[in-house]
Amino acid sequence: MIAEIFNNSAEPAGNIDLPDRVFNAAWRPDLVKQALDAQLANARKPLAHTKDRSDVRGGGKKPWRQKGTGRARHGSIRSPIWRGGGVAHGPTNEKVFAVKINQKMKQAAIFSILSKKLAEGELKVIESLAIAEPKTKLVAKMIAPFSEKPSALIIPSSDNKSIYKASANIPKVKSLDAKSLNVYDLLCYKNILLEKEAVETIDKHYHAVQ
Repeated sequence: MIAEIFNNSAEPAGNIDLPDRVFNAAWRPDLVKQALDAQLANARKPLAHTKDRSDVRGGGKKPWRQKGTGRARHGSIRSPIWRGGGVAHGPTNEKVFAVKINQKMKQAAIFSILSKKLAEGELKVIESLAIAEPKTKLVAKMIAPFSEKPSALIIPSSDNKSIYKASANIPKVKSLDAKSLNVYDLLCYKNILLEKEAVETIDKHYHAVQ
């Protein structure tokens, strides 16, 4: 498919032939939701942890003899029914929240988002995102013509390394390598600025979906 290329002033600077499989895919919200849930689940770290009766200190000695005291029988003060004892069925940090998702499904979800963003005018192919030096003000100035508020996901070419450091201090702006695209980042930012040289990288790297 043919799309416009813009210069740093947000003015048309020609056309580019984009691969249909990446930028002309059907919108599949169900697949996007599944891929997003999997990404968030895989990034989740189990923090809540309780001690069961084997982790609690003490309780090696039987509290009192089995018979003859008139009290209920007990074998250890580490029992869950005792104050200060172990917790029964509590959360532990050994729980695994990971969710498996096929590579083809993940890439299809990425292509679906890129296609929808391009169709709605929220993804723009930029002729060059190169900056003279890694300074934050240069990146902010470059983003300004494309967005009223400085909020954008920048996908530079593989040679454009200085933009990562320069954009790190701008709130709601992130630079993402073309080989590291993910559903969460593509959905978080309203505007996506894609450098022309990164189109070929995306087409070659994400080859699971033809």
